[in-house]
Amino acid sequence: MTEPDRNERAQLAFARLLPKLFRGGQAFVGVEAALSGLDATQAVTRPAGLPHSVAELVAHVNWWNRWMLDIIEMGAAQPYPKSAADTWPAVAEGEWPRVKNEFYELLARIDPHAARPDLANPVNHEETIGELLADMALHTAHHFGQVVTVRQALGAWPPPGGGDTW
Repeated sequence: MTEPDRNERAQLAFARLLPKLFRGGQAFVGVEAALSGLDATQAVTRPAGLPHSVAELVAHVNWWNRWMLDIIEMGAAQPYPKSAADTWPAVAEGEWPRVKNEFYELLARIDPHAARPDLANPVNHEETIGELLADMALHTAHHFGQVVTVRQALGAWPPPGGGDTW
């Protein structure tokens, strides 16, 4: 087997895996299921003892996904935020539909990048395009685990379509 064949197979495997990492559905509850059936009041409610609401978690994921997609799509490094607090926008009840829609819009922007032939190219300081895509997937999965925990604390789990509850 030649090195280009191996690289091409690895590229194809990554392109197939990446959407699953963002959306879940195999190793963890899918993002659509995790957000389904959640009304705006529930989305902005921060349960006692937990630091964030579902809406805040999704807005935070949006902030970072937008930042990383801008880097990938512009092909240029971007400055890091001055503080972590800058990446946690407040979300009012009336803003929940916009925040949720933005999450899905950003998710759709990610898909075409998975099959790029230049995933090994540096784009943000020393980070490659592939590393940024993997960071987005892991960051999204991490915070969507928290979304499930917040929903459990609110008594809003499992969602109408069910969840991993066995």
